[in-house]
Amino acid sequence: MSEIGAIEIAPGTHWVGALDPGLREFDIILRTANGTTYNSYCVRGSAGVAVIDTVKASHADEFFARLEQVARYDEITTIVLNHLEPDHTGALPELMRRAPEARLYISGKAQLMLKALVKHDDLTYTIVNTGDFVELGDRTLHFLNTPFLHWPDTQCTWLEQQGILFSGDVFGCHFCDSRLFNGQVGDFRFSFEYYYAHIMRPFREHVLDALELIDPLPLKLIAPAHGPVLRDAPKSYVQRYRQLAAPLLHVGADFKSLLVFYISSYGNTQRMAEAVRDGAETIDGVRVSLYDLQAGGDLPFVDLIEEADGLAFGSPTINGDAVKPVWDLLSSLAVIKVRDKLGAAFGSYGWSGEAVNMIEDRLRGLKLRVPVKGVRARLIPTESELAGCCELGRQLAQHLTGSNEPKIISMSELLTRESPHA
Repeated sequence: MSEIGAIEIAPGTHWVGALDPGLREFDIILRTANGTTYNSYCVRGSAGVAVIDTVKASHADEFFARLEQVARYDEITTIVLNHLEPDHTGALPELMRRAPEARLYISGKAQLMLKALVKHDDLTYTIVNTGDFVELGDRTLHFLNTPFLHWPDTQCTWLEQQGILFSGDVFGCHFCDSRLFNGQVGDFRFSFEYYYAHIMRPFREHVLDALELIDPLPLKLIAPAHGPVLRDAPKSYVQRYRQLAAPLLHVGADFKSLLVFYISSYGNTQRMAEAVRDGAETIDGVRVSLYDLQAGGDLPFVDLIEEADGLAFGSPTINGDAVKPVWDLLSSLAVIKVRDKLGAAFGSYGWSGEAVNMIEDRLRGLKLRVPVKGVRARLIPTESELAGCCELGRQLAQHLTGSNEPKIISMSELLTRESPHA
């Protein structure tokens, strides 16, 4: 176990978590150059003790050793799980065994995950929602339902008398420093924003909903599930989340934005992209932007895509596939919300022309809607094929603005899909 013991973060409230400084990768997708912490907290009231979250199973011994420094198991009346991911609940089964009289409090969405986590037929728990609370005598824990930050089950817990928000993953980051408090640890700004970008950003709308609950609270301290305890200027982290979640692109309420991305070996797909743009611009209320993927990486475009209403991707077919820059950009969209945006594909080809259908399939897999069939052109596009690209852009723009005419589709059309081979 690390040499540090339980750390008092406020009178009667202690950090009893675990340190994992050697961790270099979390959940496959996150790099953790400074390791991480698994933060658990113990709150003592005049009529009972509450434990808020536990730790990863591999670090349970540290957790129990620190918890035993500040509480007896027979004093624990309340266990709160803000989030049921294994890094927060690994020690839960053993804690419930050691403190059998404790009542477990979880969100409604957590029930199925809890039953899979703790294999007990007689498992009892209390479902809580925003507005619910539990008394510890002179201390009161209030619950705030904050779903999809970043799992459906997530919630925050507010300790009213001390102004402490136990925020779960919200306002957290993967940064391990035994000095614990944000005013004493090293500079963790990169880790804070990196964590937001990869964990919270896909759920930006839910972040804004949660901030509506959190903003009015007279915060004195934020105690997240990972990273430093935010004791100095805790409101500034709330404000930063609001900035990060705010829209970056302002095209006006009367406009829809369409982004056309392309990469072109000999200028053929570029000509098709320009025709898509020209067609879209014939529809009032659409602002179109054209981007050559050969000129830059995918990261600058992710911010643009997050704010856009429609996306069109153009790629030549090389070796039976769309080209790598297109796939790189599409794969980066997993960190933002793209569900229900409109998508389309087009491209030039020499032999087989699979790229367009492959891009369309990927767009559907990302939950975009693909209302207009893509356009393919063999080698140099003809005037007729360029006109088809204009029509693709025009129809896509009409769908964006809601000015398209309803289309009646027969069952035979639904069941028939054109072969990708020329």
